Amino acid sequence: MNRKIVIPGGSGRVGLVLARYFHTNGDAVTVLSRKPRAEAWPVIAWNGRDLGAWAEALDGAEVIINLTGRNVDCRYTEANRREIMDSRVCATQVIGRAIAQAARPPRLWMNASTATIYRHAFDRDMDDVTGELGGGEIDAPASWGFSIQVAKAWERAFFEAPTPGTRKIALRSAITMSPDRGGVLDTLLRLVRYGFGGATGSGRQFVSWVHEQDFIRALEFLTEHDELEGCINIAAPHPLPNREFMEELRRAAGVHVGLPASRWMLEIGAFFLRTETELILKSRRVVARRLMESGFAFTFPEWQPAVQDLVSRQRGQRKTARIEASQ
Repeated sequence: MNRKIVIPGGSGRVGLVLARYFHTNGDAVTVLSRKPRAEAWPVIAWNGRDLGAWAEALDGAEVIINLTGRNVDCRYTEANRREIMDSRVCATQVIGRAIAQAARPPRLWMNASTATIYRHAFDRDMDDVTGELGGGEIDAPASWGFSIQVAKAWERAFFEAPTPGTRKIALRSAITMSPDRGGVLDTLLRLVRYGFGGATGSGRQFVSWVHEQDFIRALEFLTEHDELEGCINIAAPHPLPNREFMEELRRAAGVHVGLPASRWMLEIGAFFLRTETELILKSRRVVARRLMESGFAFTFPEWQPAVQDLVSRQRGQRKTARIEASQ
């Protein structure tokens, strides 16, 4: 075993990507989950609010990677808003208390945040040095302000936690793209294959993303560079407009035509699918300045080779699954 790594919220899609990588790498991985299930690594139950026996797992750990938070792919009802906020803030606060009482506190605590914290931006890149936080844009619906409130409260709870012996990094990550079933890419590919893979809304809004391999490599880079702390963007260096993003996705999937979806169509669809149009209409033009200025090089800086790799890997995974199912 190389390192002891604890991942609260590690049963989600991004958490599973990380846990699988670290476990394969020979690290001693432990996941904290509200709904534990059998994995190749230990999974400990916790409720994300109260101290308990789970806190012992943090004592002596090298790295904590907190990914806990209710899925935001839902309607922002009062109950859902409260759960979205509390699931992030309360989990962060209780992890801080567990670290503060640990005899051997972790060397590094990385806490999920979100690239959504930046303003709705068409005019320039939002980096982690000069980027402008959102919440008061005149060209964005007032309802989008909730996501900004959550992000700010999340980071505030993280940095206010009294853990002087632990380096802390807030991961302002863009959408992590992986070939796994049920992920964001899988959902988009289903739309493309059904003929609905055209531009959404105006198609001008920027899409920020990061290939799963670069997300993993970025976290490894951060563990090795003790000079880096605070807020760090994790996003490929070339965000692109939604129209071009979907065009490259169709090309990789071998689909030539995609019907566009106007804003009013999206609003109706979001209502019936119980989600919010902000997830696809907000312009997220985010880049990872601090990472790149520190020497990090993305394996997939451009969307075209990234999506071709991801779609190819997804096809390979499904072919393997079919072969195994037939045996």
